[in-house]
Amino acid sequence: MDSPHFPSFASLRVLLFGFCVITLFPEFVVSITRHYTFNVEYLNVTRLCHTRNILSVNGKFPGPRLVAREGDRVVVKVVNHVSNNVSIHWHGIRQITTGWADGPAYVTQCPIQTNQSYTYNFTIVGQRGTLLWHAHISWLRATIYGPIIILPKHNESFPFEKPHKEIPILFGEWFNVDPEAVISQALQTGGGPNVSDAYTINGLPGPLYNCSSKDTYTLKVKPGKTYLLRLINAALNEELFFSIANHTLTVVEADARYTKPFDTDTLLIAPGQTTNVLLKTKPYFPNATFQMSARPYFTGRGTFDNSTTAGTLIYKQPLKNSSVKNLTLLKPTLPPINATSFVANFTAKFRSLASAKFPAKVPQKVDRKFFFTVGLGTSPCPKNTTCQGPSNNTKFAASVNNISFALPSSVSIMQAYYSGQANGVFKTDFPATPLNPFNYTGTPPNNTMVTNDTKLVVLKFNTSVEVVLQDTSILGAESHPLHLHGYDFFIVGQGFGNYDPNNDPAKFNLIDPVERNTVGVPAGGWIAFRFLADNPGVWFMHCHLDLHTSWGLRMAWLVLDGPGPKQKLQPPPSDLPKC
Repeated sequence: MDSPHFPSFASLRVLLFGFCVITLFPEFVVSITRHYTFNVEYLNVTRLCHTRNILSVNGKFPGPRLVAREGDRVVVKVVNHVSNNVSIHWHGIRQITTGWADGPAYVTQCPIQTNQSYTYNFTIVGQRGTLLWHAHISWLRATIYGPIIILPKHNESFPFEKPHKEIPILFGEWFNVDPEAVISQALQTGGGPNVSDAYTINGLPGPLYNCSSKDTYTLKVKPGKTYLLRLINAALNEELFFSIANHTLTVVEADARYTKPFDTDTLLIAPGQTTNVLLKTKPYFPNATFQMSARPYFTGRGTFDNSTTAGTLIYKQPLKNSSVKNLTLLKPTLPPINATSFVANFTAKFRSLASAKFPAKVPQKVDRKFFFTVGLGTSPCPKNTTCQGPSNNTKFAASVNNISFALPSSVSIMQAYYSGQANGVFKTDFPATPLNPFNYTGTPPNNTMVTNDTKLVVLKFNTSVEVVLQDTSILGAESHPLHLHGYDFFIVGQGFGNYDPNNDPAKFNLIDPVERNTVGVPAGGWIAFRFLADNPGVWFMHCHLDLHTSWGLRMAWLVLDGPGPKQKLQPPPSDLPKC
């Protein structure tokens, strides 16, 4: 694994002392502080015979690994050497009372301007497994992303077989042109954006694309071993199926929460989701190589990148000088592009471990219930311009409860809240239910226009919350991976059609539902989740398809301070960026 970057001799000395203490007195060590420096800089990268000057961290694409143990404090100094404004989100990290380190631009911070820096400072509490970090402004996360690897505490083991090796596998999306130009043009014209040119595995598109056979990710394994694959979907706009030919994968963790193990030969992983799987290799050297493939799951009506990225699983040869060139290449069979029934069956298999050591603390009673519709809509075309939206002179839009969320531009929402200057920045009357109910998955209403506004839901500290997210068929039913910042939540129910508040709650799983930070709202269906609002701050919730976020499928929760000293949002750091 990459080791942390140590910015100073002093911090190196502290860390070395920490490591010495761990070696001599492991039972006394609770945690250490890990220092990283992330330099956001330009990097020339060639893929598909196109060379682009991309944005990267520390000259790496994908970016460097951030490695820590559960309980560690992590300090990351992010220095912006590029012309774009930048912010980094530590996706899935709970950020307990450290919301200033969460990263979404104009929500918890103003972005870091050119030649400026900001130090993110947070502690990892009660989480272990795989998460990801990525840019959180416009579409910069197309190339600014990397893995977060959280190891168990010292002297603690995995609740499954210890792997021979751990391997991060990051799925991404490659554009031959600057993605910022792609989204800028789409927002200007009001139409759908140009799609990506390839999907990638660890930054490499693989042999199924033109001019790309040399850019293929190869995973070399030994017979009779168990490997932990840390799967991360960092793609901008697509949920992905993934499979390795002739191999079974055992799911053991999702979004840095252990799960009851189950076997599968194909996975679905949405943008922002992470899944740890065990790969048991064959006990003998097989006279074959095995393709690993990922391609999109898509249910919408627009255009999408209908291509497949592939890597190769190769067994290390038992004999020197033997060749893999003549071995048969076996390929996996992935589900059809729109295999919604497969997706529903697959996601239903996830369950919390719910053991004595890792209990599932599902809120059994609910203080506040919310019913949110999520989906597409339209907004009017500005006067004297022509738009390429879904109907005459409209623009594509997206919304939660028909509110297309507008971000401020001169201050972050949390700064406005903390300084008591919310007037003119945000309102606190986000509707708990749709203002104009309709048959959500039936014939769409005639009026598909959305409202643009900046409204928040305010929650008192320790409120238990139930949220039902209902997909709508406006402009086509579509799966939406929704991500909640600052929290993990329990997915207590899901179904197709319209949610039935009279009959569906009786089927909720309140014993061992899976706990995640990102969930796919089924195409033409609904999802119900619960969480305890025990983390003060302003927390973004949005679709992790970046196009839908850009169109406004986003909102925010304001969780008030609790009475205790450790239940209050910490003061903003002195180097918090200015707009």
